[in-house]
Formats: sequence, C-alpha cells, structure tokens
Amino acid sequence: MKKSIILFVAFLALFSCRKDEVSKMDGPSLQDLNGQFMVINDLVASKDSVDFSVGETVYFTAEFSKTSAWHLRIEGQSSGAVKLIEGTGSAINSPETIWDGSTTEFPMFKAEMCKVQLTFTGETDTLVTYVKVLNPKTNAGFVVADFETPFNAGWSSFVQLGADMDFQIKADNTSPQGNSFYNMAGTVDWDWLIGLVNFKATAYGAPTFPLNSNPNNVYFNVMVWGEPGLTNSLVLFQLQEDENADGNFTSASEDMYSVQINVNWVGWKLVSVKYSDLQCLVNGSPAAPSGNGVHESDKLMQINMLHLANPNSGYAKSKLDYIIFTENGPLNP
Repeated sequence: MKKSIILFVAFLALFSCRKDEVSKMDGPSLQDLNGQFMVINDLVASKDSVDFSVGETVYFTAEFSKTSAWHLRIEGQSSGAVKLIEGTGSAINSPETIWDGSTTEFPMFKAEMCKVQLTFTGETDTLVTYVKVLNPKTNAGFVVADFETPFNAGWSSFVQLGADMDFQIKADNTSPQGNSFYNMAGTVDWDWLIGLVNFKATAYGAPTFPLNSNPNNVYFNVMVWGEPGLTNSLVLFQLQEDENADGNFTSASEDMYSVQINVNWVGWKLVSVKYSDLQCLVNGSPAAPSGNGVHESDKLMQINMLHLANPNSGYAKSKLDYIIFTENGPLNP
C-alpha cells in the first residue's frame, strides 16, 4: 500500500511538470504560424496636427490578429521627406512609434501634410492615415550656413578660372534643409583646388565661434550631395584655432584640424564628426598639429570649405547645405 502511494505521487509530479512545460512552450503560436491576418484596430494618429517646433510629438496605434513585421512610412506630401519606423508585434503603440519630426530620408520635413502608411511583410494590407505638420522640427545648435539668405558679407570665397565653374547659392525643392544649398562644380586640369569658401567667426559678430569649450561635447555637421555618375569630388573642411587670441591664425604655431570627405555616394548624406576626433591633415594624411595639439573648440576662429578633385579626373560636382555645430551628440535632422 505504501509503495502504491509513492508511485501515485511520483506520477502526479511527472504529469504536473509536463503540463507546465506545455504551457511554457517556446516559439510562435499556431495563430502566428497558420492564422489569417486581420486588422483589429485601424491605423490612428494620436493627433491630426503637430507643431514640432515647440517640442510636440505624435504617435501611431493599430492592432492586428497575429505577430507580424510591420513598416511605418511617413512621407511629406510637399517635400518628399521620409521617416521610417519598423518593428515586430501584433500591435503598434507609443513609445515605439513616437515621431518627433525627424527625417530618415532627405529632404527634411516642412510645414505640410504627411501621408502615413503601415504595411506588413508578407501581407497585402496597407493602412493609411494623415498628419499635418504645422511647423517643422527646430534643431538646437549654432548654424554656420544654411544658404537660405544671400552670401554673407563676412564670408570670403575663391574660384579657379577653370571650365564649367558653378559656385553659387541655388534654390531647389530637393534641398535637404530649407529651400537652398551651395553648389560647387567645375573642371580644373592643373590643380586639385577648384574653389573654396571661408566662414569667419567675425561674420557672426565675435572673434571665435560660440562653441562649448569641451571638444567631446561639440559635433560638426554638414549635409553633402553626391552627384550621380561622379565620385571624384573631395570636400575638405579646415578648422583654424586662434590659440593666443590675437585675432589671427598662424599656421606655423597654431592648430588647424580637418574633415576630409570623399564624396563617393549619390544623393544627400549627413556627415557628423565629434570635435575631439578631428585630425590635423597634410595632403590628406594625418600629421602633428603645429600648435599645442589640444582640441580647443571655443577658440575656433575660421572654417575653410574647399572643393577638390584630382586634376586628371575631369569635371567634379558637389552640393553643401546646413553646416551646423551641435552639442552632446550629432545632428538628428
């Protein structure tokens, strides 16, 4: 009798363990594997209009019958700007779908109506709603140039006497920020330099740019266009520091750091570099700085923007827009 009771208890324990194991089965449910996809709650925006300039945000919700890979695409109906948000689940909600006005594909959003589409991998359903942007997102930072106004009288420029030279501010609805950009193009078969622009801190009313003194907190950002069919453009930014505060840059005894960009892509691209990561370059190669070798962002007095190309490579072209310094992280356009 005692032996039978022990066997019965052991049987109950074994059955209980197997029941728990079944209830904790890993992997997708039968509904996710074989169930029909259906929309339970349609795509809805948390608000029908949003003012990103004052920090407002909007989020989106929807619910469906099975776990699916979903893709949310927000497209500006005037600008063509695109924001992409993706995930996996049987519903979408805040915080994963919060939109702060930022952009995934340039140009940046403007004040405009935006079409919002939700699609699913392997499914034909497309859910649609609309949100109106009352004002676009405002980016914190010091703007060196966005080219929305005529050439600043405090800047200076030089353009070689080459062929097909085209250095000017141009208006175009494909501009990544605002409505204008700076065009740099031409053919020079005797020199690497095609043309340049110098941005002096004095053009903004001070001997140096108003930047944080901690170079680890300062980021240099610029949007650069790569021309289809051309990969020979080099854009070189030279950042000159006035270490002795005499109002001049002395190349033999003060630091100049550089950002060299090999423009080998097509379309607009954001380039961001932390100030403390800037290098001293001589003919494109790292070299020892001429000054104290300390990155002193608050002593930056001039930025030179050069368009370069191998003189044997023929016509070169690029576009530049929205040169801006940000703090505590790169630009989130």
